[in-house]
Amino acid sequence: MSSENPSIISHVSIGTNQFDKARAFYDKVLATLDIVTIMEHPGAVAYGRQYPEFWLGVPHDGKPASVGNGFHMGFIAANKDQVHAFHEAALAAGATCDGPPGPRPLYGEPYYGCFVRDLDGHKIEAAFWDTALA
Repeated sequence: MSSENPSIISHVSIGTNQFDKARAFYDKVLATLDIVTIMEHPGAVAYGRQYPEFWLGVPHDGKPASVGNGFHMGFIAANKDQVHAFHEAALAAGATCDGPPGPRPLYGEPYYGCFVRDLDGHKIEAAFWDTALA
């Protein structure tokens, strides 16, 4: 296995107006994808499998966090069961469904995923790419 970082993005950060609740949400939901806390700072937490790739925090400028129209964050699932577990955990933790688990042939035959809106309204996704169908 190469020691080179396999990611193509250093990290993504989203803001929250309710840090403790949002952190509890992401702790539960990301655990379904074997994603853990990598780093913490006051008012911010970073998640990943090896590297701090997804940050959640209170905006540095002290202004309220807002949701970006057209932005969403997709997390990699290892299989379809993880997609379902992610969706179920997110809804149980207070998310709203923005697309139930299932195939979306428009995205490619191998795609299987789901979309939810987190507690602040950010659109997040879990997706499995079945290479056997590629």
